[in-house]
Amino acid sequence: MRIITLNVNGIRSSERRGFARWLARAEPWDIVCLQEIKAAHDDIPRSLKAPRSSHAAFLPAERKGYSGVAIYAKRPPRIVAGFGCPEFDAEGRYLETHFADLTVVSVYLPSGSSGPHRQASKFRFLEAFLPHLTKLRQRKREIVLCGDWNIAHREIDLKNWRANRKNSGFLPEERAWLTRVFDELGFVDVFRRIDPRPDRYTWWSNRGQAWAKNVGWRIDYQIATPRLAGRARAASIFRDRWFSDHAPLTMDYRL
Repeated sequence: MRIITLNVNGIRSSERRGFARWLARAEPWDIVCLQEIKAAHDDIPRSLKAPRSSHAAFLPAERKGYSGVAIYAKRPPRIVAGFGCPEFDAEGRYLETHFADLTVVSVYLPSGSSGPHRQASKFRFLEAFLPHLTKLRQRKREIVLCGDWNIAHREIDLKNWRANRKNSGFLPEERAWLTRVFDELGFVDVFRRIDPRPDRYTWWSNRGQAWAKNVGWRIDYQIATPRLAGRARAASIFRDRWFSDHAPLTMDYRL
């Protein structure tokens, strides 16, 4: 099973940059999770409505041109939109799909980088989301949560970690919260299980030639239940083309 996740930072923008062509020609995939689509259903480019004749589910935000998540799947899933928190469900941040005994989620956590009010919103999300993750673990299903978590967990996960210790995305409170997801709830950072190397990032600032110099952050994850994580066999971050300020993260699982 091959799963790809990408924050497209606007599905129409990524389509113009060649994302649809890449997705159509990429090695066969089973599930693709997208975040920050920034488009209503009627605004999705035709080439990305159902690539490779997949079953597509979109959850746009109520606010036009903002947030939103999507999932493409080879097999028809049962779909659950939102996680029961009105504030963030209205922003289109969580889409859950079910396939037999497997649950795949596309999730987009808020960014707090634009100011204290957004950081406060991010902390509210973390507070509301942890109980939901606890309930997910109690379902006794295999689960993988794919998306932009907007948190770099450890120092290895961003280039300039010393300079960012007081910045959103690497705050001690955020990192401690993610540690709880791993250590208390038992979820696994699948990429780090496969690839322990430094300088492996999924997001780069548009400033200062960050992409060219690989001055990035690893904030996009596939976070899975232990049994499924144990079946992961390969991980890759695609950097040959620029579809977004994020890069596609691909994981292969043996089922």
